[in-house]
Amino acid sequence: MNMEVKAESAMQLASSSLRIGDNAEIILCASLFYFRNPRAHWRERMEQLKAFGYNAIDVYFPWNFHELGEGVWDFSGERDVEAFLKLAAEVGLWVVARPGPYICSEWDGGALPAYLFAKPDIVIRSTEETYMLAVENWFDRILPILAKYEQHRGGSIICVQLENELDFYDCRDPFAYITALRDMAISRGITAKLIACAGQGGLYEASGLVDGVVPTCNFYPNDMDPEFESKVVVYESRLAELDLPLLVTETNRSHFLLRRLLSCGAKLLGPYLQVSGTNFGFTNGTNNWGKPLAFMTSDYDFYGMISPEGHVRSEAYEGLLMRRVINAYGSTLAEAVTAPAEEIASLVRGERSSSGTLAARQLRLKQGGQLLFAANVGKQEEAVQLDIGTVGSRVRVPQASQLITVPGRCEMLPIAVPLSNWGLEGALNYSTAELSDVYRVKEGKKTIIVFHSEHEGEISLTLNQPVVASEVEEGMKQHEQQEEATYLFTFSAAAGQIAIGRLELADGHTIELVGLVRSDALLMNSLTNDSGYITVGSPLVYDEATRDVAVNWSLKQVDSIAPLAAQPANTPLTNGVDYLEKNGIYRGYAWYEAVDQSPSDEKVQGILIQQGSDVVSLYADQTYLGSCVPGGSSRFIRTGSSKAGSKLTARVEIWGHTNFDDARLPALKLDSMKGIRGLTSVTRVQPLTNWRVLRTKPGTGTLQPELLAPDFDDSAWAIVSFGGWLSPDHPSAEYFRKTFTASQIADSWTLHFQGIQALAKVFVNGKEAGSVHSFDPYMNISAYVTPGEEVHVAVFLERVLGLSAGEVILYEGNSARDWRLSASEESGLLAHAAKEQPSAESQTLPVHLESGAVAWLYGKLEQPSDGNGWRVQVKGSNMKLTVFLGEVIVGRLWTANGVTRTSFSGGSQESFFLPGPWLKPGDQNELTILLEAMELGEPAQVESLTFLPVGVLKD
Repeated sequence: MNMEVKAESAMQLASSSLRIGDNAEIILCASLFYFRNPRAHWRERMEQLKAFGYNAIDVYFPWNFHELGEGVWDFSGERDVEAFLKLAAEVGLWVVARPGPYICSEWDGGALPAYLFAKPDIVIRSTEETYMLAVENWFDRILPILAKYEQHRGGSIICVQLENELDFYDCRDPFAYITALRDMAISRGITAKLIACAGQGGLYEASGLVDGVVPTCNFYPNDMDPEFESKVVVYESRLAELDLPLLVTETNRSHFLLRRLLSCGAKLLGPYLQVSGTNFGFTNGTNNWGKPLAFMTSDYDFYGMISPEGHVRSEAYEGLLMRRVINAYGSTLAEAVTAPAEEIASLVRGERSSSGTLAARQLRLKQGGQLLFAANVGKQEEAVQLDIGTVGSRVRVPQASQLITVPGRCEMLPIAVPLSNWGLEGALNYSTAELSDVYRVKEGKKTIIVFHSEHEGEISLTLNQPVVASEVEEGMKQHEQQEEATYLFTFSAAAGQIAIGRLELADGHTIELVGLVRSDALLMNSLTNDSGYITVGSPLVYDEATRDVAVNWSLKQVDSIAPLAAQPANTPLTNGVDYLEKNGIYRGYAWYEAVDQSPSDEKVQGILIQQGSDVVSLYADQTYLGSCVPGGSSRFIRTGSSKAGSKLTARVEIWGHTNFDDARLPALKLDSMKGIRGLTSVTRVQPLTNWRVLRTKPGTGTLQPELLAPDFDDSAWAIVSFGGWLSPDHPSAEYFRKTFTASQIADSWTLHFQGIQALAKVFVNGKEAGSVHSFDPYMNISAYVTPGEEVHVAVFLERVLGLSAGEVILYEGNSARDWRLSASEESGLLAHAAKEQPSAESQTLPVHLESGAVAWLYGKLEQPSDGNGWRVQVKGSNMKLTVFLGEVIVGRLWTANGVTRTSFSGGSQESFFLPGPWLKPGDQNELTILLEAMELGEPAQVESLTFLPVGVLKD
């Protein structure tokens, strides 16, 4: 890769090409994130990618990873962006830079700093002034660094992405927003191409189709979708109308799918997360991959080519093979144009066919000829006859040519390809085996052409020079010439066998055709010696046998309700309870403390958590009431009975701000905040029955205000249970009305639409209170209620066939008061752990804790002899662990069992990675683990921690 400083080296785009400098390129671009991999591993990961066929990386730059608090910036150490970009240039990898401001990436808040969400009237991802001023502060710091490392300035950045998948978000004016970001980028020195990716195909919604911003596509299909090509070529055609190529900035990791995208004309292929990593610290996101909520694991791994600890997986060899095929054809492939396969070939089922399904496409090569792509998207092998027809003026391919395709394979077969691409005279008429390598040996006396197949391969050549001799070796067969100057070879692929056919030309040059089984082709060593001798290597196999690691464990159980801080702040909340972000707390743990205000003569039936997230653990005095994951909604926790005046403590953990925007739960809105909005001691739990109902026609438009008014005479309406009217309409729409009398001594009223599977608009005393649905069925109506007076509730209910409206339950009680708040991030937690450690007692595993208990587990372990680190597997139940190695959180896990635990996504939920570079020689490496017993009424345990070596190859 040429890293010279010259203006013409910038990336240039046309409908059928992507050029860097003078060269047309096919870019294989793997995600590699500096913030998820230790700095000591950056070069190694880059070199691994390059070794396995990738020539580019895409890199997010998370805003909140560098702005630790408003106006507090850090670009040093593990956050040293310049060091990372410099390494990429040194290794020879182009960079697709993605600075946001929003990045998604299953990262805390999509990288938007949480302090933004607490600003009054801010509108994120828009041109609203407060938001744009904050973006300018970020761009002021990151964009000059990116400009410095653009490809034509001595670095390797070829393009810069603005925003990320904006079409998944309700941006009211994409054109204005992207225009503003474009102008910011240009004014801060960016001269590389600007791009904006569409997450679900909305090119305008993602890019505004702004002049100077290239729309790109992210595709995440089922890899076996037989109609996938028909979708992709629509986007390829739309972009070609703008004289732009199809650039796929994100997609699945299988090279089977990447080949299918290549067949549709894609010039940049960006499988997301070929290099995995770890969400260190409190950087995990939450998103809608669950039902609907999911927590992202610390292990950030979608099982691409490179594991979080750096192990090379089998898919990496597919990447290398694909790169070799691309390199073999060179610029003629890089400038190829997509077209239907039917123009050149028919794939006719052969005798061995079963129920397989093929998706076919072709690329017209720039210098002549075609590549036929045949993707088996079925479940069984498929034998097809290639009816290619006339592919040149001299040759007709026989219909007997047979191809046996394998599920999950996409063959790239040459048809009528001029041999001039490789310095020879003639044509490669066709091959039922894939061509992967062409190599010209010393002084140009021999050209080696390597083919591979799962089963058999058939190769037809027409040569414009006389052949004076030919020979074949084991596995290759030469057939009788059908036409003058046309030569036909077949080979039967077998593991460990290298089939060879040679044609000696009159000018002394030799053409050597090599046939390999595909599994050997994946492992073929590079042809770098002068003789051109073919060798097949072996895959990397890692020793993952567990090791006996001596760890000196000690345990200190701590007060379950005391804040985990060396000096708890216990800040009075003079303005009442509110979200953590409004109190300057953006990550980590917090402790809300308040006093139960229920009357002494009233029995408390439970505590209602108002609008809580992410993890809320509740205590009355020292009694554990349970934990929950409300997702920003409310949650009622029954207590059986508790006394008035109790101290209520809610320990709240911010697992992570959502990286996605989803209306189903409050905590899934992108600008949602964390913590709780209140605790209510519930003294009355009353099902609201006997509702008045009126059926109305669905889809009639606006609500009828007179039906919602408290004084409306509904005496003629039928009386039913809530949702109990059997309507002939589907969807149906009904008005329901109910009254109850509020307690004179209560101050909090919440309606719970338990089991609702419909949409309900709620009105209290004639005022609209909001909507409820199945994911968020609670509504606090206290603002509309006067103690001691009658309360009128009206509900407009819309539902479809067969879905339940559930029942309505009233929770009435008294809000806790006298609020105090404490919080701890990494440093505060470690300070507390250090304070408690002197009184810790020696411990052997397993560790058992009673329900609701909290403890610190301390361990000292040695650095492994090879220095590469450990993968640590955790076995246990009902336990949540926050694992520190030194001063860094390396894992946040919640072991299985119980009903409290939410869904997890993103990687291993049962293990964490201890990076070798962070381990010191000797036995002074400290593991500090916060243990929380999470399941009400059930003990928790850590049964074992099992250590697996990292980077150790089997002999």
